[in-house]
Amino acid sequence: MRINDPDIRPDKAGFLRRRSALPLWVDLVWRLGLVFGLVAIVLALHWFGREGLKDNYDDQISFIDVLYFTTVTVTTVGYGDIVPVTPEARLFESIFVTPIRLFVWLIFLGTAYNLFFRNILYRWRMARIQADLHNHIVVTGFGTSGQEAVNELLARGTDPREIVVIDGSEKALGIAEALGCNILCGDSTRDRTLTDVAIHRARSMIVSAGRDDTSILITLTARHLAPRLPISIVVRNEDNELPARQAGATTVINPTSFAGLLLAGSTSGKHIADYMADLAASGGRVKLHERAVLPEEIGGPLSAIRTGLGVRIYRDDRPIGFWEAEAQKLQTGDCIIEIVEGDAAALSG
Repeated sequence: MRINDPDIRPDKAGFLRRRSALPLWVDLVWRLGLVFGLVAIVLALHWFGREGLKDNYDDQISFIDVLYFTTVTVTTVGYGDIVPVTPEARLFESIFVTPIRLFVWLIFLGTAYNLFFRNILYRWRMARIQADLHNHIVVTGFGTSGQEAVNELLARGTDPREIVVIDGSEKALGIAEALGCNILCGDSTRDRTLTDVAIHRARSMIVSAGRDDTSILITLTARHLAPRLPISIVVRNEDNELPARQAGATTVINPTSFAGLLLAGSTSGKHIADYMADLAASGGRVKLHERAVLPEEIGGPLSAIRTGLGVRIYRDDRPIGFWEAEAQKLQTGDCIIEIVEGDAAALSG
């Protein structure tokens, strides 16, 4: 996440939002249709109630007279001191002059919108999105690692509306918004920013700020707001892995170290690195799956589970390998790590 990024736009900073479900042209047509619809209603009411209108020129109320009266009434510019006295002049006023008046009014209304009404609209939309945020995933920082993480989540079937991306760059947020994610332009090291994305109701958080010190500070901020939230953090420097865990990170990932594991594994066999990448990717033939132990599995060995190939147990946050004696008897509260079929394997089978 980039703090004090020159791409940040003050008019949208601090507002949680997501891509509109309607295309821009549909929204424009809808607005124009609403305006013409309201004018048509006023016109119809004037027409059916024309007996209550008086024309000081010929005492006759024609449709053009009603159209003229409607337009000057809607635009509040009819003073009565100087009035058109012929149908042609009134038709000209209705068709040509009125749109110009409306355009001038739109300039003033647009200024008021920029200064006041837009903030109200953004806050209203933000409140609606916040009300829907439950059991969501918060991604802070949408650089290369953050984008890859979100793309992988989407590939695994996560609804983009369940993902909230925080970044200081509108350019990066535009990419996340195009994916359908909720976005917030702000600083994740601040309590208010994380509170705005309902961090206390999130199911997990991914921290990839681009700088280790910033990522650790974000983790500290999130941890005191959501003490039980699983937090995954990306650090570039091996020396910062311990401080990241001390800050409250549940999982610490070092891309350099992981790449080194793949490279080292490739020297022992040409298929090892391929299999490790297969496990990590959503589209591989196999994938890793984490779940709680099932009631019917309690008391049995890890090797007896039928949902996949059990490789590890976490008991009170302590890892237990499949070869260890404790893995021969599953207990209540155990967390099982298993290898299961991936989408490709399911399709081919």
